[in-house]
Amino acid sequence: MLIVFHSKSAAEVLMFAQHALPILQAAGKSFDDDQLPERGVITRAHLAAAIRGIEHAMAITKETDENPDTDDDNDDKVHPISEPVSFRRRAYPLLAMLRLANEKQEDVIWEPAPVW
Repeated sequence: MLIVFHSKSAAEVLMFAQHALPILQAAGKSFDDDQLPERGVITRAHLAAAIRGIEHAMAITKETDENPDTDDDNDDKVHPISEPVSFRRRAYPLLAMLRLANEKQEDVIWEPAPVW
């Protein structure tokens, strides 16, 4: 399921539910049977703790750079689209939204993305 995060202070963030789940768990949200509900909220009272939780999870998650850029013309380079997306890269857009919402003291909600 594709979900969208909303805040008055930031642009929408789209994410698959299976990718949002570990980020929201790091933010301190707990869910029954590890299933992300279709709708939810991070209230302004919980934003600071959610930000700290995600930042902590990002700090302990190390990104591996198995294919560093080199100047040689090696045909064995992996195309960026084939590389896995790390927790840190997935979490950053939502973390940025949470920081802006915290500055403005606004809630952040999520819901299913509209069908186009």
